[in-house]
Amino acid sequence: MTEPPPERNFGDDLVMALRFFSRLPTGDRPFVKPDLDRIAVVLPFTSIVIGFGPSLLMMLCAWATIPSYFAAALGVAAMIVATGAMADDALADAADGLYGGQTVERRLEIMKDSRHGTYGVSALGLYLLLRITAIGAVAAYNPLAAAGIWLAATVLGRSGSLWLSVELPNAREGGASASAGRVSRRSFFIGLAFAALVTLILAAPFTSLVAVILAFAAAVGVASAWVWTCRRLIGGQTGDLIGALGALIEVAVLAVLLIFA
Repeated sequence: MTEPPPERNFGDDLVMALRFFSRLPTGDRPFVKPDLDRIAVVLPFTSIVIGFGPSLLMMLCAWATIPSYFAAALGVAAMIVATGAMADDALADAADGLYGGQTVERRLEIMKDSRHGTYGVSALGLYLLLRITAIGAVAAYNPLAAAGIWLAATVLGRSGSLWLSVELPNAREGGASASAGRVSRRSFFIGLAFAALVTLILAAPFTSLVAVILAFAAAVGVASAWVWTCRRLIGGQTGDLIGALGALIEVAVLAVLLIFA
């Protein structure tokens, strides 16, 4: 007899997502094993909670006449603390593994290694540089716009990254992605619809509806290219590859919105 699916509760799922994607305090609720399918639906709202503090810090520093790029660096630093550098580490591991190994087994082995090589350090450095310069450039004349655009990019990036879990099987047993399960298409698209709405609310007032549509198209393009790359080089997905996709989508969305800001 098949067991019924667990009942979904927004509050419980939000706490689950915060514990999985951040290091923020979540109270003393009992631990529940992470379930990506449940997390996918509430992830846009989780991303707002995670990104609110770093965005606010950056905005207040810029308003306090601290140089905009320094304010952006402080905001990015706060984001790293809030997330435990999850996406940053994932991007570095993915870059090392995908392009530092010659076989699937070797690539997976490199990604599991906590040490970073040249590809990983380069990817991490560029990720930090691109975020700081993008946010700082907008914050120089409108800190509120910089906060809204950055927060929108993180929302779309984190939710969009779960497409990898929908499209590709687990590349190995164990690990964060395998233990949290796969994401169903239904849950992914519900979460993505919320993410698109949140992105529109946050970014459109400072750019335009066309800009948000183009940013969404860029996110789809990056996700499709990443799925193809992971399928060809790994034949599946891991937590590092999902996290790396979130970082890549965030940068792509920032790049598009920056044109219209």
